Amino acid sequence: MKVILIAVTIAAGAHTAAAQSADTTKISPLTLTGYVEAYYTHDFTAPKTAQERPSFLYNYKRNRELNINLAYAKLAYATDRVRGNLALQVGTYAQYNYAAEQPLLKNVFEANAGVKLSKTHDLWLDAGVFSSHIGFESAISKDCWTLTRSILAENSPYYMAGAKLTYTTGKWTVLGSVLNGWQRIAKVPGYSGPSVSTQVQFRPSDKVTLNWSSFLGTDRPDSLKQGRFFNNFYAIINPAGRFGVILGFDIGTDRKPVVRTGSPERVEGGGRYVWYSPVVIARYKTSDRSYLNGRIEYYDDNKAVIIGISGFQTVGYSLGYDYAIVPQALFRIEGKIYDSKTPIFETTSGFGRQNASVTTSLAVSF
Repeated sequence: MKVILIAVTIAAGAHTAAAQSADTTKISPLTLTGYVEAYYTHDFTAPKTAQERPSFLYNYKRNRELNINLAYAKLAYATDRVRGNLALQVGTYAQYNYAAEQPLLKNVFEANAGVKLSKTHDLWLDAGVFSSHIGFESAISKDCWTLTRSILAENSPYYMAGAKLTYTTGKWTVLGSVLNGWQRIAKVPGYSGPSVSTQVQFRPSDKVTLNWSSFLGTDRPDSLKQGRFFNNFYAIINPAGRFGVILGFDIGTDRKPVVRTGSPERVEGGGRYVWYSPVVIARYKTSDRSYLNGRIEYYDDNKAVIIGISGFQTVGYSLGYDYAIVPQALFRIEGKIYDSKTPIFETTSGFGRQNASVTTSLAVSF
């Protein structure tokens, strides 16, 4: 209820600012936008009593029920040298993906402030909570090529908290950030931090984007000494054309845990656990209002570093269709199949190697 009252207050303030702007024939630096996405997911494999999708998924999590994946109201302020964003969210995405955060922070989609450090160069310093620069998919479905997210997107940061420097010039964007951790607003107890992350993006033309993002830090207390080094690579080819392709690849390493044994005590350990994930997404523009899209992906986390399921080695396939009813309303439907090397999916008769589902959604933005 508090979140709703705050959102109404924001809307009222933005409306007043817009009215004042109209009276003075000036463009207001304040803008109010919003997004609401309702969905229904039917998991054909899971038992009839199963209300949640597999544990490694955070979007469209509720099974066989109508629900809201993500709804937010965002107030943005932007001038030539100053900017700020405040977005408050509700939905099952926030419920599951922010489960580890403090109660008052779970409804924060964005909260950040920025200042341009140079009059002649596009150099910005931003601090607060912001959307992650890692990956080509976000929590906002309408901005993604497929309705549901890839396994690699679901298991890498959707949001970050800290401070970042961003420099854009011509075809290049370079970013460096200091963070509280791996998708953390509040630090993990026992972690002194900070973590760091980078991004280098090159756009040789409007038809090609090449990106490398990295993360160096950890998601565990200092006592475990399990440092993480993660890399995200992707290429987006012909995004505005009739046929486009995204090629993505994630690879990360965590140091193996330190084990103390024997008397006198002896420290054992060393080496690293590795996880990786390639993905290919393609879409075809069937009309001015519609797209067909497909995805093939593989995720290997055999040592349960990220996903927490021992022996996780899974292939995913999806096929979807999108139709813009009006420019502000998008209907989507997608079928998806997961095929695991080991039986990890709950079924009516135990556990199996495959999982099949259909998801539909209606997203409205304003």
